[in-house]
Amino acid sequence: MVETNLWQAVLGEIELSLSRASYVTWFKNTRQLRFKNGVLVVGVPNVFIKQQLERKYNQLISDILERTGNKPEKIEFKIYSGIAGSRKPTEDEPVILQTTQATVTKQSGPRSNALSHSYRQGLNERYTFETFIVGSANELAYAACQAIAQNPGTKYNPLFLYGGVGIGKTHLIQAVGNAVLSNKKDARVVYASTEQFVQEFVDALRYKKNTDFANHYRNVDVLIVDDVQFLAGKEKIQEEFFHTFNALHQANKQIIISSDKPPKDIPTLEERLRSRFAWGMTIDMQTPDFETRCAILQIKASAHNQDLPNDLVEYLATNVHTNIRELEGALNQLLAFCEMRGLQPDLAIATGLLGANKTRPKHLSAKQIIERTARHFSIPMEDILGPKRDKDIVVPRQIAMYMLRSELHLSFPKIARELGRKDHTTAIHSVEKIEKESSFDADIRNAIAEIKERLYA
Repeated sequence: MVETNLWQAVLGEIELSLSRASYVTWFKNTRQLRFKNGVLVVGVPNVFIKQQLERKYNQLISDILERTGNKPEKIEFKIYSGIAGSRKPTEDEPVILQTTQATVTKQSGPRSNALSHSYRQGLNERYTFETFIVGSANELAYAACQAIAQNPGTKYNPLFLYGGVGIGKTHLIQAVGNAVLSNKKDARVVYASTEQFVQEFVDALRYKKNTDFANHYRNVDVLIVDDVQFLAGKEKIQEEFFHTFNALHQANKQIIISSDKPPKDIPTLEERLRSRFAWGMTIDMQTPDFETRCAILQIKASAHNQDLPNDLVEYLATNVHTNIRELEGALNQLLAFCEMRGLQPDLAIATGLLGANKTRPKHLSAKQIIERTARHFSIPMEDILGPKRDKDIVVPRQIAMYMLRSELHLSFPKIARELGRKDHTTAIHSVEKIEKESSFDADIRNAIAEIKERLYA
């Protein structure tokens, strides 16, 4: 075997051995730096992946290398600053190693001295591609963002990411900005929440500084706007955003937008904005799957110098599945509890600490689920319980049945009685229909997620 292909051969074997999520999270962005004098040096993007390969996957890697018949005497994992690039180092080229992440400029671009905006956020340097966990629910969004970071404004413009709360939208869109600044130090990147955009616009009107406002947002290379759904109902601000959007798009400058719902579902959004948001690529980011949640927990624990046992990781990932923020919150609660008492986190402690704090409140009833479903779809509860068979009534009724089954685990006859149906086969059909359609219909999936969020708030 040619030495320079050794790690590539290992990756090929590992990809077949592990799940897709595990391979993408821990191995995809690794690279052979050199293989000399019996020492194989593998470049990894960050310390979390380095620790995971050394602790969890060391034996698997050793076994695969032994099967190749070319096992090195030693394997070293080094954090390599060029891991995001496309060029591989040559055999004699010095390798640039780093032990910490480079600090990136929080915000770049022209500044207005006329107004002081103390609420300007800028980019969070912790939000990078290296610290983002990739899984089946966000793989497309991750790939699109990486492509944009390499060549802003040339493809997927605008990029519109949407999905429920706490699934990583803000992390991913800010990672693009940080990557652009890392690649080009003088790039003009502006990140703003919609609340910040609105507040700055109001200030500009108040102090008659409209030109300063326009220059700040239109003379940039990349504009990143978070939570754009909050533009709903603000006509004057929508008009300003429309002109900003047009100016940047015409100049081939990159626009990245996030929202909790797709453009077509944002209420009172002007049609001209709705159509422009859909010009580039619109991607639905979903709740992370089980494997991704496990990977997130392992990386977050590594940041606290903790190596969690597999049964504990699986327990947390199984019982906290609404969003990443809740998952991290449960982990932080567990680690804080153990640190104060000098204990090592394990399954027994987690069960005792978090077992009484399940996502589902004890008082949740069938009536509450039906009421919340009716309210979400803006229809009277009597219509869901009644005989009407209009489509705008039938679908909410079916979702209510699905929720009674998934959240309260009621029997089908019980579900039928709660919804005023005589035949429980209707409940069976409804639950199976929603289970199937939620796998490909984003509208149904988002409706279920929002109803759950309100129920458990």
